[in-house]
Amino acid sequence: MEILYEDNHIIAVNKQSSELVQGDQTGDETLSDKVKKYIAAKYHKKGNVFLGVVHRLDRPVSGAVIFARTSKALARLNNMFREEKVLKKYLAVVRERPPAEKGDLYNYLKKNEKQNKSYAYDNQVKGSKEAHLSYCLVMRTDRYYLLDIDLHTGRHHQIRCQLAEAGCPIKGDLKYGFSSSNNDGSISLHAWKIHFIHPVKNEEIEITAPVPDRDIWLKIKHLI
Repeated sequence: MEILYEDNHIIAVNKQSSELVQGDQTGDETLSDKVKKYIAAKYHKKGNVFLGVVHRLDRPVSGAVIFARTSKALARLNNMFREEKVLKKYLAVVRERPPAEKGDLYNYLKKNEKQNKSYAYDNQVKGSKEAHLSYCLVMRTDRYYLLDIDLHTGRHHQIRCQLAEAGCPIKGDLKYGFSSSNNDGSISLHAWKIHFIHPVKNEEIEITAPVPDRDIWLKIKHLI
């Protein structure tokens, strides 16, 4: 487990694409369970370890995940995420060239609970929520394009859904229209950077998660 940042109030780790942040019907061990074990061992804590889940990444997505180590930090971070005061930057690999070198995508997203999938609309429909992201074309390889994405709202599968709607499904993302899966079951979406004000120390924090050592990332990591 790669620790990106740690103090008495928060801890951030670099999630692997196969890991669950919180439990689901599979019953697989979660990232939060692993972090609790790490804290218990490092600080010789007996009994239950407090760890608050502040935000989540989809299972096939890698990158930075923040947890709260105290109830005070959890409450304040929850408010910051709710009020969209946390800046989140992602990297995405797509095969199709985006509509422009850089731009903004605006949609209304509606989640289908049975399919665990979101659908994008140009206009608001019942049960939909406004979604906004900005993207910039960083580079291209012989077959793919790398996009730097600023996420302005936090909707279910937002980046995956909006890029697919724009004609640029993420590499490996079968659910949103990519033609083939990645060998390891991941999709080529990485939560790269998170910038926020520390919930207790009141100082600026920027956390960067190195990209995975596999697949397409090996070709581009030295250029990021």
